[in-house]
Amino acid sequence: MRFLDTNIILRFLTRDDEAKAQACLALFERVERGQEEITLSEAILTEVCYVLSSSRHTYQLKREEIRARLLPLLNLRGLHLRDKRLYLRALDLYVQYPRLDIEDAVSVARMEAAQITEIYSYDTDFDGIPTLKRLEP
Repeated sequence: MRFLDTNIILRFLTRDDEAKAQACLALFERVERGQEEITLSEAILTEVCYVLSSSRHTYQLKREEIRARLLPLLNLRGLHLRDKRLYLRALDLYVQYPRLDIEDAVSVARMEAAQITEIYSYDTDFDGIPTLKRLEP
């Protein structure tokens, strides 16, 4: 098993360096065939979403496009991600609730999985989630 860093995903998804994009494609094809196994962390997934969506970067993709590009990667046969369903749900929430950033979408997905319905936060973006109640200390 090997760990996958953000820049490998970004080179593949953005194709901003064609030689690197092709090398990444070859890697992901090996992963899909089961010839290699890779894993990544929550931090990598959230960083990819941030970079692809941020106005500070050249990509500025819409959330729907980010989700559409990430889903095939996350579903690769040889890609192991603890709580994979949770992150797939977070991507759905990220698209469904535009006020949530990806980190908050992951938090909401974790709360749903744990059947937690209240959150202490000053972040009013959580107010748009009908299944949650935001509390202030």
